[in-house]
Amino acid sequence: MAKQPQPCPCGSGLSLTNCCQPLLQGMPAPTPEALMRSRYTAYTLRNVAYLQSSWHATTRPAELDLNDNPPTKWIGLEIKHSSETENVGEVEFIARYKVNGRAGKLHETSRFRKVDGYWQYIDGDMVE
Repeated sequence: MAKQPQPCPCGSGLSLTNCCQPLLQGMPAPTPEALMRSRYTAYTLRNVAYLQSSWHATTRPAELDLNDNPPTKWIGLEIKHSSETENVGEVEFIARYKVNGRAGKLHETSRFRKVDGYWQYIDGDMVE
């Protein structure tokens, strides 16, 4: 019996192999939304290297530690709005998570900039 492909954590409905994995392996994201989805997937997989490399150099933290105690379990991503112009993009999203069994959500409008053919995360504003 064939093994079912792993669904992508970003919630696109595609398999990880056909969605975010190529971006995590270095392929440029075609849109700011695709980058946002791949960054969410990187958080679920604790892929610090990808998060750092997809973060714009002017706002990237020197270190990023995803070893929370207790650990954050990311459980869903909802894209509310996405827009882009030639080299600037914005994505509003809600990322749902659990810590110690308690549910929470991160609602943010993120800004992106295209640099040398690669979309990069700049920063974001929390939405109340």
